[in-house]
Amino acid sequence: MGLRDRLAAEIAAGGPISVAQYMTACLHDPRFGYYATRPALGAGGDFVTAPLVSQMFGELVGVWIAAAWEMLARPAPFRLVEMGPGDGTLMGDILKTLRHAPGALEAADVWLVETSAPLIALQSGRLAGRVRWTRTLGEVPDGAPLLLVANELLDCLPARQFVRTAIGWAEQVVGLDADGELAFGLASTPVAGLLPDAAPGQVFEQSAAQAALGAALGARIAADGGAALLIDYGRAEPGFGDTLQALWRHRKVDPLESPGEADLTVHADFPAVMAAARGQGAEAAIQTQQAFLSRLGIGARAEALVRAAPGRSGVIGRQLTRLIGADEMGELFKACAIHSPGWAPPAFEDVEDEAA
Repeated sequence: MGLRDRLAAEIAAGGPISVAQYMTACLHDPRFGYYATRPALGAGGDFVTAPLVSQMFGELVGVWIAAAWEMLARPAPFRLVEMGPGDGTLMGDILKTLRHAPGALEAADVWLVETSAPLIALQSGRLAGRVRWTRTLGEVPDGAPLLLVANELLDCLPARQFVRTAIGWAEQVVGLDADGELAFGLASTPVAGLLPDAAPGQVFEQSAAQAALGAALGARIAADGGAALLIDYGRAEPGFGDTLQALWRHRKVDPLESPGEADLTVHADFPAVMAAARGQGAEAAIQTQQAFLSRLGIGARAEALVRAAPGRSGVIGRQLTRLIGADEMGELFKACAIHSPGWAPPAFEDVEDEAA
């Protein structure tokens, strides 16, 4: 029995499940979940993340880490952590960059937070002997400043969906249609009074998991000092919209079509993440990926790469456009910094830390 049949049997026996429950099963079921069994990154897989677009991305994140370490008065040790590290490319580029910051690499106690056995195998092949692994942020030792990176992690955390009806809010759920196939529907009990006002038909997404991560980061950073850099696609202000999507071989497919075989995501809810972090005593700020990478000097880095390899100027130009172009990753993707009070991390010095 595959995941689709098992979910159908569970729904038939116990009733519809939330979109968040469905996402969790599709992504993390031990036998059939996408990340537990078959994550496929890169050009030959299902999707490409920024570290795989160009080395420039990881190098500039490494520059950000090094500069933040300097601004924190060069603590030794500091916890260098990546959550959701993919195939290890980003951390590999970060560590290469830290070699150019005297003392930084020696001071870094490097951890990867990962739950996927297949991805740990990829990361180990690339980074063995240089990092340690854990399944949760809570297992990373405290007591030292934290510099953490998470690229395209928030979008993989499950979210519930609510639909405004003529009589109030109702939850969108996954149930079965007349033929026994998985189908979206609305829970019979409206969820009134918990959500913002909206016109009928509007969809509001709410991710307890994203907010919980924001709170955990805020508490850790408020206690130990440091900063977390969260880069993902999503909104910088509260809003509405159904953003659930499934990606398979670089194209969008029906999220209910093949549970566990495609990557499921929702947009990052940065306002909720930042509010949760602030609630724990940390500060937070956000800007577009275009602004963040530009402030760190991605244009100059691209020019240097072209000078070193003139024959690759076209490729490098396309990579640059992919990372910062307004109609590519530049505007949809945001860079959010959660940081300890009293300072602003690199590239966020003039970004307002707006109240929630």
